This record gives sequence, C-alpha cells and structure tokens, in this order.
Amino acid sequence: VQLQASGGGLVQAGGSLRLSCAASGRTSSRSGMGWFRQAPGKEREFVAVERWSGGTTYYADSVKGRFTISRDNAKNTVYLQMNSLKPEDSAVYYCAAARTVSLKMNYWGQGTQVTVSS
Repeated sequence: VQLQASGGGLVQAGGSLRLSCAASGRTSSRSGMGWFRQAPGKEREFVAVERWSGGTTYYADSVKGRFTISRDNAKNTVYLQMNSLKPEDSAVYYCAAARTVSLKMNYWGQGTQVTVSS
C-alpha cells in the first residue's frame, strides 16, 4: 500500500485545513487508516483513525470536536478536516494504514506540513 498525503499549509489560528491521503496498491488489505503528527522536538502522536469495517472513528482528546476523519471509498482517499486550528496543532502530519483490526499501522505516507500562526 502506498500513501500520498497532501493539503498542508500555513493558516491563521481559528482557521481550517483539509488534509487528503490517497492510497494505492493493495488497498483491500487495509483494516483502517489514520492520521498522526509530529511537532519539532516531540514524538509522533496519534490524531485520528477510522476502522474500515463499520466506520468507527477514534480521536485524540486534543482534537476531539475540531477534527473529523472521513473517507471516500471510490477514490481510496482518507481526509482529515481540521477546524478551529490552534498554534499547537502545528506539526508534520502523516497518514497511515493498518492491515489488522488492532489498528497497528503498517504503512506510512510522507508527511505534510501544517503551520498555524497565532
């Protein structure tokens, strides 16, 4: 599975961005897809994930109510709609895919930079 993330950029605090992650290859082997982020000097952290079967979604507490993960099956694409952005949301955002129901991520895309100015 190959993942291509896009949609990052510079936005003012309170603004919105939508990230996209297009999947190709053996996409039928996915059990879920999600987003992670890594800020400078910090470890990579979980943001959101969606199970392919049933569509259950999970979010980090820090983004609940502001971010929404969704997918377009026809386009093999996962989105992360980010609203009410805060400077602390600035990071490189990575999309990832899991092969098993444990949602342990097996495939990673390249990152896309999100910068939120105050």
